[in-house]
Amino acid sequence: MAEKKRILILGGGYGGVWAGKILEKHFRSRPEVEITLVDRHPYHTLMTELHEVAGWRCEPESVQVSFKKIFGAKRINIVVDNIEKIDMEAKIATSSRNSYAFDYIVVGSGAEPEYFGISGIQENSFTLWSFEDAMRIRHHLEHCFELAAQETDPARKKKLLTFVVAGAGFTGIEMIGELLEYRDLMCRKHYIDRSESRVIVVEAMPTILPMLSDDLKAASEKYLRKHNCELMIGCPIVGAEKGKVLLKDKDPLETETFIWTCGVKGTSFAGSLPLPMGKRNRIEADTEMRSTKYPFVYLVGDNSGYMHDGKPVAQIVETAHFTAECAAKNLIADIDGGERHTFKPNYHGVMVCIGTHYGVSNAMNWNTKGFVALAIKHMINVVYLFRIAGVNQVWEYLKHEFLDAKGHRSLVGGLAAGKVRGYWPLLLRMWLGFMWFVEGMNKIKEGWLDFSTGASKSGWLFSPGVKQAGLKAIADAASAASEAVAAAPAVDAASAASAVAAAAPAVDAASAASAAYAAAPAAVDAASAATAAATSAAPAAVAKATVFLDTSKSIIDPNSGFATWFRHLVMDGVMAYLPYTLMQVMVVAMECLIGLALFGGLFTWWAAAASVAMCLLFTFNGMFMWSQLWFLFAGILMLGGAGRSFGCDTFVVPVFKKWWNGTKFARKWHFYADDPSK
Repeated sequence: MAEKKRILILGGGYGGVWAGKILEKHFRSRPEVEITLVDRHPYHTLMTELHEVAGWRCEPESVQVSFKKIFGAKRINIVVDNIEKIDMEAKIATSSRNSYAFDYIVVGSGAEPEYFGISGIQENSFTLWSFEDAMRIRHHLEHCFELAAQETDPARKKKLLTFVVAGAGFTGIEMIGELLEYRDLMCRKHYIDRSESRVIVVEAMPTILPMLSDDLKAASEKYLRKHNCELMIGCPIVGAEKGKVLLKDKDPLETETFIWTCGVKGTSFAGSLPLPMGKRNRIEADTEMRSTKYPFVYLVGDNSGYMHDGKPVAQIVETAHFTAECAAKNLIADIDGGERHTFKPNYHGVMVCIGTHYGVSNAMNWNTKGFVALAIKHMINVVYLFRIAGVNQVWEYLKHEFLDAKGHRSLVGGLAAGKVRGYWPLLLRMWLGFMWFVEGMNKIKEGWLDFSTGASKSGWLFSPGVKQAGLKAIADAASAASEAVAAAPAVDAASAASAVAAAAPAVDAASAASAAYAAAPAAVDAASAATAAATSAAPAAVAKATVFLDTSKSIIDPNSGFATWFRHLVMDGVMAYLPYTLMQVMVVAMECLIGLALFGGLFTWWAAAASVAMCLLFTFNGMFMWSQLWFLFAGILMLGGAGRSFGCDTFVVPVFKKWWNGTKFARKWHFYADDPSK
């Protein structure tokens, strides 16, 4: 048996998660390789979206992605713990209650705020570099407005309604954007005049957003000023006291809300490790993301102190991914041999959202602003979430950002945020179910389940001349009986006819349908000619009636190119190979079961999906009339979970979800509803 190799990943941030995904995928079938990821939380935090939680745009869970969702049933051990020290010589990491031996270690413990030694900043400011930070700001902001609404002292009220953000980089400007929107909402809610509130950005450098081009900076400044944001540019902060921000050569700012976003450094934990250090607790790394002292130590994200082109690598998400990919591939090479990799970043650009309705972006050297810039950022977030946690997490993101947005705080305003209470579509759900059940019962009355005659009732779904499976045997039997009659001419004709009837009790319905289909055009032409003649003979007496839309006509002409193509592809090419008996039983059963499920609100989503599918099948085949289109729209509405109101789904779905979310298939492929149950 091969020697066991233990890989320990410290930190479930962007770098740690990405390294874990790559390593797990490579060693998935290798039981001799054990991968363990340790983090202080059971979830991955979307650091780039913390401002949305702090500013009350999204709910707290919107920035949390459970490690169960990310890794599911994959071969990686997830441990919630706080590592306190690492013995590099013994290769053991320890916490207050456990120890973790390793052969290789990936250090990705992240970053923390940098205060640059300025007096009073750490003690008197809020920061925005963790989930806990965002929640502190969130509740503090709400409290300030509640107090201000009741405050009678003008000076005290002004202080409560003054919000100061230090730093005009990405984090600071995004936080300002949220503050401006939240300020407007809370002023309306608490009947406060907006002019009584101040939102201020303080920046020591002569410009905001230094990584962007001049035109994007100018556009951002214009937007901020338009929304009553005060920009104090080129204004260094020299200290802070309780309720006061001290500025160089300017009067202090009196405020109860001072948010510091002026920079970050590696965590104190990273700075305490017995490894060669660069600046700001960033550990020295070579081109392969290894420690310059211990080759079994790999460094990712904000812990990597690698100097690229003479400068420290940028502390952004893409850097975390590039360092993690480089480290993971080289760690694989350590174990398996093969090609080694050097750090080669390929940055795609930066995006900044200034609230929910405006943003600026430089992506792939393409400068955009406004709606397009925000759309690019959302698209990038969607791609990232899909890659780490699948379509389920993408859906969660879309719900938080668009469908559950409050106060019109989304890219599309409130267009997608409206809700319908489940009891309003209750009667429509039951009526839709009843009508499907009626359709099924009508087919039973028409003889769809009566096979004693050997007739196909579903032949009209196919092209003329197409025989369903099972009908050929009936035709052969009829042909044999006819030959027997020809061979015995003396037999009484009536007896022969009886013999034929016994062998083939009914004429091939599909052939009859085909004959009718072929004769139909001639009949139509004749009827049209007769009508034309009558109209010509008495033009004053006969007037052709016109309507805006004849709802008795097919939505798609059954003789159109699309309907013909669909019929040949799906019906003739697939369904015709099913025995006609099975086909007819299947259609009747589907209609009855859909009806019963919708009427009772049992597995409503699946019943609605089947209803929509059946409607589309009939529509594309040219068999659905305009008067029946409501079936399709009602089915789409039912997909929204209308079965939970006065339906069996209230009791059944939670049990089913718990079972399904615990299956290996759902966890492995991220194909679960809500959160995994294992």
